[in-house]
Amino acid sequence: MNKIESGLFGLAVGDALGVPVEFKSRNYLKENPVTEMFGFGTHHQPAGTWSDDSSLAFCLAESLCSGYDLNDIAKNFVKWYSGNLWTPHGKVFDIGIATQHAILNIAKGHQPDLCGGFSEGDNGNGSLMRILPLVFYLQNEKDDEVIYQKVKQVSSITHAHFRSVFSCFIYVIYCLEILKGKDKFEAYKEMQSILSKFLEDKKYNPIEIQLFDRILMNDISRYLEENIHSSGYVLDSLQASFWCFLNSDTYEETVLKAVNLGEDTDTTGAIAGGLAGIYYGIENIPEKWIDRLVKSNEIKDLAERLLENLNKNI
Repeated sequence: MNKIESGLFGLAVGDALGVPVEFKSRNYLKENPVTEMFGFGTHHQPAGTWSDDSSLAFCLAESLCSGYDLNDIAKNFVKWYSGNLWTPHGKVFDIGIATQHAILNIAKGHQPDLCGGFSEGDNGNGSLMRILPLVFYLQNEKDDEVIYQKVKQVSSITHAHFRSVFSCFIYVIYCLEILKGKDKFEAYKEMQSILSKFLEDKKYNPIEIQLFDRILMNDISRYLEENIHSSGYVLDSLQASFWCFLNSDTYEETVLKAVNLGEDTDTTGAIAGGLAGIYYGIENIPEKWIDRLVKSNEIKDLAERLLENLNKNI
């Protein structure tokens, strides 16, 4: 089974479910819950349209088809911004401020991993939403330090602050544990254990590390929904996606729960959907949603090319 295909479709379907209701409040969605894939709404896009979340993930996957090259990944982001690569309909309709700023820096020729914002205010979810393809590239890497450095580089193209990087790292480690075929709760505990060991000899700012206590020291699944936030802030997105995944029994339940939390619906849907996709497999993503997805055949082809390239390099 192609887990890459499961992950990419999982991400894009979650994203497309959330696009029409982005910025809607949780209260509004309690009254008008998303239960199916539909069109128009917030961004006036046809049903099955995915956003910048999937576009940038596909740009990363496209680059990894030729191996790991940070400059090439960054160039793909510029190509997307100009409308020439991995847009659903030939033009960009949604982009985060930090991502836009970083892409303009890349276009000026700056070193890719110095293009993302380094300040505390630069912690939107724009690198977390697109990091999933890196999981497949790192699947056989045994050294957590190497994994961290790669995640840091790829995140830093658009989001270079420690909080964004570390959120991506936690997500990648969790996905890697799931790819080993573990139960999702077992994989969650293993991720916590790996992170605990990883942090033992690090001199990171303890105040920053404490921000991750909900996920790393406690069990995020046990929090009440009212204590789970779904804004565009990276920590909110990480917590919300884990919470939805751990509190659902199917792919469909995971992504609908994520989208119906409100606010940054497409991104929570994409991040949770990527996790649920690799866990439940593409055969458990509703076929009607895959069929409605824009460029479904191209996404399938991308997944196959990435798998082929990674198998060559094992």
